Amino acid sequence: MSETLTRSISGIVYIVLLIGATLYSNWSFDLLMLFFLFVGIYEFSKLYSTNLIGSILIGIFFTFPLINNTILFQNLIPYVLIFEIPFLIFLIFDLFKGDFKIYKNKVIKYLFLLGYVIFPFLILTQLPLIHKSYEPKIVIGMFILIWNNDTFAYICGKSFGKRKLFEKMSPKKTIEGFIGGLIFTLIASYILSIYFTFFDLKTWLLTAVLVSSLGTIGDLVESKFKRQANIKDSGSIMPGHGGILDRLDSVIFATPFLFLIYLILK
Repeated sequence: MSETLTRSISGIVYIVLLIGATLYSNWSFDLLMLFFLFVGIYEFSKLYSTNLIGSILIGIFFTFPLINNTILFQNLIPYVLIFEIPFLIFLIFDLFKGDFKIYKNKVIKYLFLLGYVIFPFLILTQLPLIHKSYEPKIVIGMFILIWNNDTFAYICGKSFGKRKLFEKMSPKKTIEGFIGGLIFTLIASYILSIYFTFFDLKTWLLTAVLVSSLGTIGDLVESKFKRQANIKDSGSIMPGHGGILDRLDSVIFATPFLFLIYLILK
């Protein structure tokens, strides 16, 4: 089987599974996100050489309130954001320092596990509950914008790209590709606002800007982690695409900021 065909089949299975689980019910969505979370923990333990059993136990500790009592977990999320947003801002500053320093302190490694893997996925489970009742189209809308941005950033970069965006971390990304991705994501957000009316046009446009900019940064941060670990992919669960962290690096970075904005605007 050719690599292109393998990649296509893997991508289709991923999209069908994600959309199907999201639309079916709140619980099927939560179960899929928890599966992604623990696969992400496994991949991160390889990237940062953390103890796998210890990492899994930390994941179980923080997911237990979600499994046991969703309302309790919703009340904990604002406190999670107090840690998560500054942590992601730190990763942005650390990214643009441009070095490949690996943090070897065990405590720092586990803080990275919390901030980069566990908390983003747990916040993602709460994103469709921003208006209290489960609204799966919030998540689907976000993924549509992320896929749109990735697709058109690639097409525009391939067709018109000349100036490198951040060559040291991702040699193939270009400024032209980033701008093209942003423009087409704004167009897609306008279309979504017509059919997904739980957000107004301004909120969808803001979502597009955040998804495009933060999603790109998330991709670069993941590239930095992999360069630090000297590996090509975070995992191999998705043939042709790599691991869960490879596939969801944009989501990991964008979701906490989107959740915070939606809390403010609701």
